[in-house]
Amino acid sequence: MYASNLYAPTLREVPAEAEIPSHQLMLRAGFIRKAAGGVYTYLPLAWRTLRKIEQIIREEMDAAGGQEIAMPIMQPSELWKESGRWEVFGDEMFKVNDRHGREFCLGPTHEEIITDLVRNEIRSYKQLPVLLYQIQNKYRDEIRPRFGLMRGREFIMKDLYSFDKDESGLDISYQKMYDAYTNIFNRCGLVFRPVEADGGAIGGSNTHEFTALAQTGESEIAVCTKCDYAANNEKAELALIEAPAETELALEKVATPDTKTIEAVIEYLNLPIEKSIKAVAFEDEHDRLICAFVRGDHEVNEVKLQNAVEAVSLRMADENVITAAGGVAGFMSPIGLDRKKAVVVVDQSVMAMKNACCGANEADKHYINANPQRDFGEAIVKDIRLIAAGDPCPHCGAPVEITRGIEIGQVFKLGTKYSNAMHAGFLDENGREKPFVMGCYGIGVSRTMSAAIEQLHDENGIIWPKAIAPYEVAIVPINAKDEAQMELAETIYQALKNAHVDVLLDDRKERAGVKFKDADLIGYPVRITIGPKAINEDNIETKVRKTGEIFNFTKENYLVKVQELLQDL
Repeated sequence: MYASNLYAPTLREVPAEAEIPSHQLMLRAGFIRKAAGGVYTYLPLAWRTLRKIEQIIREEMDAAGGQEIAMPIMQPSELWKESGRWEVFGDEMFKVNDRHGREFCLGPTHEEIITDLVRNEIRSYKQLPVLLYQIQNKYRDEIRPRFGLMRGREFIMKDLYSFDKDESGLDISYQKMYDAYTNIFNRCGLVFRPVEADGGAIGGSNTHEFTALAQTGESEIAVCTKCDYAANNEKAELALIEAPAETELALEKVATPDTKTIEAVIEYLNLPIEKSIKAVAFEDEHDRLICAFVRGDHEVNEVKLQNAVEAVSLRMADENVITAAGGVAGFMSPIGLDRKKAVVVVDQSVMAMKNACCGANEADKHYINANPQRDFGEAIVKDIRLIAAGDPCPHCGAPVEITRGIEIGQVFKLGTKYSNAMHAGFLDENGREKPFVMGCYGIGVSRTMSAAIEQLHDENGIIWPKAIAPYEVAIVPINAKDEAQMELAETIYQALKNAHVDVLLDDRKERAGVKFKDADLIGYPVRITIGPKAINEDNIETKVRKTGEIFNFTKENYLVKVQELLQDL
């Protein structure tokens, strides 16, 4: 490719809309352009990188026994209603009607379509296992699209679905995909970690997220400082905290004027924060009031809370709803709440507390000496708190650290969730009808491109890993009007092409500084400079973008040496 023909409109200024490095750099380097909120056009450089990521994925999926298919983006509502997810999936689903009034959605995922496909074709255990995958666009109406390709309404995804005859077969398929994902992200040059995660709207009994480590990531990850345990903070298990043994004292109501926060209460009563109980009130999609209670120094984990009450979504509760249930915002506890109007969920460690402080459901009043086992009445008791740095690892007890990351892939054990709901099964060895045991496995292709940039960039631009760089080598003649420089540049260009190196020749009649800046901004792994030294001194300057190292090669050895450099990147 000649740069004079390349459609890559670069920008010198950082666009105001771009908040994180990958979004800024993809706009500045001419990779993407915004069509609407959360919807982008991929320009040639981005498309080349995406195709390389897709090729790596295809190779690993095929090696693991996957077969590629293409399913429709438009999906009939009947299948989603059959699985029970038409309403459950929520407002993120794009819904459309055809001219006859029939309902469809733009596929946010494809469990229903694939289950319908397989149930109509496979009837015997002898035809199993089957692993089918596709790479295509997905559509989700994000409430707040942001961060460029990280959280968009339209994105490219690889999704594979496995169908097995039993759980042991699913274990094998799951491990195949787990290993394939590890290979994919290693080949893409990413620093990542598989972590335990929550199944969310997809569901399933077991799931791991593959998370690219990056401080700009939206996911928080708890990582043990001693063993190999790692989990998304939404999923991270927490052990029960046993309070020290104490003699239970009588419940007492005390005045606490102007103390609507935990900090104000403990200061007024001169109590350690570990002796206080915090209340947070939500409403779910059915307008149920959900009142959650954790220790004063802990935070509510909304995903765990959703799972505890089997809710699809939560929003902060209206104060009038709290009042109607017998509560008082800022002074709330389970004591006195109307259980017909409120679902009470208490963290397991709160239930172990002794002589604690909690709200009295009266303005400017709190209880002291509350003993939850004795005083709280009917409640759902679960682990509903958010893990924090220093908490003990649930596997070995060592303290955990909290880091951040970007979810780039996830593997799920679905079991029979969809096959039971959609009556999808096969005949086993004894001629009995059995449901398929399923798994699903997704990779955010466009997200993977963004994550690579988040991990690999500097103040000058992107630093692509060789495997997914749009071009591996850029040849930059200092003076494109100099015939000798252009002739040598063309010779090197053709030689590298013949050696199957992905190479670009910057033949633009721009100043050398402009071309150098663009090469760094776009992030070509290797840059070859052709200037007077190359012509007069047989000195072909070659720079590695990642390290900044400069090597001087000759006309005789540059081809071998550049190939060796690329092998090491």
